[in-house]
Amino acid sequence: MQYEVELKYPLPDPGRVCESIDALGAHWSPAIRQSDVYFAHPQRDFALTDEAFRLRTVGEKHWLTYKGPLVDRETKTRQEVEVSLADGPLTAQQVMSMLSSLGFREVRRVEKTRRSAHINWQNWDVEISLDGVDRLGDFIEIEIIADEDRWELAKAAALSLADHLALSNSERRSYLQMLIEQNGAA
Repeated sequence: MQYEVELKYPLPDPGRVCESIDALGAHWSPAIRQSDVYFAHPQRDFALTDEAFRLRTVGEKHWLTYKGPLVDRETKTRQEVEVSLADGPLTAQQVMSMLSSLGFREVRRVEKTRRSAHINWQNWDVEISLDGVDRLGDFIEIEIIADEDRWELAKAAALSLADHLALSNSERRSYLQMLIEQNGAA
């Protein structure tokens, strides 16, 4: 089983942080637009179980993602299972129809622009993402994928990198949670 070890921080000064990340040898990908549709399960309340299920679309590409409950109180570490779907505009419509037929209900869409970079930090491949989230603002995410028996080592490395970048005010809520708290489910 693999875990996504993730930290997220609000980013009041993206330029300063980007300079620090660039100094670590980062090469940024072009900005992409991500649209995430989150679903409610017909039999259990993901808000109570601390799980998430979404359909992500980037251009003509699509992924279904399940995120398990958080496993610690400091980070957003959790099991993540992601499945690539067929490309094309019809795929998202078909998946939405299938999930609706199975009793899943769309909760909310989260729209964001993302730039990502990979760096090596303490012998870990770290993905750093700068997110401009519609109606929420700018955030930075630090993510390391680790096996079940190494997630705590990955967590220590992620926290060390956040400290090195002088990040503060860690945000454990998902963008979905923040948007719902801001103005209710849509």
